Amino acid sequence: MLDKVKYIVAIASGKGGVGKSTTAVNTALALQAIGQRVGLLDADIYGPSIAMMLGVPEDQRPEVVEQKFFKPVMAHGLATMSMAYLATEQTPMVWRGPMAAGALQQLLQQTDWGELDILVVDMPPGTGDIQLTLAQQAQIAGAVIVTTPQDIALLDAKKGIEMFLKVKIPVLGIVENMATHICTECGHEESIFGDGGGAEIAQTYRTKLLGSLPLDRSIREQGDVGDPSMLAAGRAEIADSYRQIGEAVIAALAETDGGQSPEIVFQ
Repeated sequence: MLDKVKYIVAIASGKGGVGKSTTAVNTALALQAIGQRVGLLDADIYGPSIAMMLGVPEDQRPEVVEQKFFKPVMAHGLATMSMAYLATEQTPMVWRGPMAAGALQQLLQQTDWGELDILVVDMPPGTGDIQLTLAQQAQIAGAVIVTTPQDIALLDAKKGIEMFLKVKIPVLGIVENMATHICTECGHEESIFGDGGGAEIAQTYRTKLLGSLPLDRSIREQGDVGDPSMLAAGRAEIADSYRQIGEAVIAALAETDGGQSPEIVFQ
């Protein structure tokens, strides 16, 4: 049930391992922190991860409403839905593409999302059936592309951008992960995966670099224990970076929607 959802924003990448799910979780929490009512859909049917990143117990199952709708699982204030809530970690989804696309359609349409300003969708990597299903079944307001600076990741990011452009979905901007590494011993900062790749691809496609994040061990550690960086104590600069990405997403939505976007309320 998407009738009360104002905007759907897809968080996507051309390849795995670039921090897409981490970005989706923390961006959703950042949007919530600036006053939005936010839902988070884990559309990675084969490798769902947001349940772990949000600290949802493995045995958590969604409540069924009127025997036809799932009630979202609430996690840190977010309304969430994931295949992880319907299967165990020991149950791989050994499905062909159409089956996975059908499962996504059910999670999307048969969840009672309620009134949301923004539904963030954590997309699987690539440009296949699931991405096309989402483009066809939901009115996506825009996509955020996640990449890292190295050339091979940027090559795949371009493919992701081209896919969204072909299905007439605006690209709101680029998030660059692992932009720099700061040595914990001496404080030396180094661009070990390359420099400026996110800004370059944003300029090429006339979109925005929404934000850059460092290669920081705490981001991984906090995600592993269900305490996302937006909420974790002691790393305010990381949380500020995600908050700036959230604000940039709101601004980009306003540009693609004729100046109309959710109002930012600082809490």
